[in-house]
Amino acid sequence: MLTGMTETSDAAATATAATDADPRVGLRAVRALRRLVEHLEATQVRRARAAGWSWQEIAEVLGVSRQAVHKKHGRS
Repeated sequence: MLTGMTETSDAAATATAATDADPRVGLRAVRALRRLVEHLEATQVRRARAAGWSWQEIAEVLGVSRQAVHKKHGRS
């Protein structure tokens, strides 16, 4: 969870590394960012559901179909 300066700084450093001239460094950073985004999305979907949001409302905000968001997060 990104709660402190260290985590925020780490995320910013990883985002910067994604543009590195060395493809190995850049691709590793992209992989780390992908994991971070997946974690953040799952966390926010759980929060939205706990707050009473429908799958349709969540899907609209994420820019995907209701079926897609339910399939991905429905078991969470």
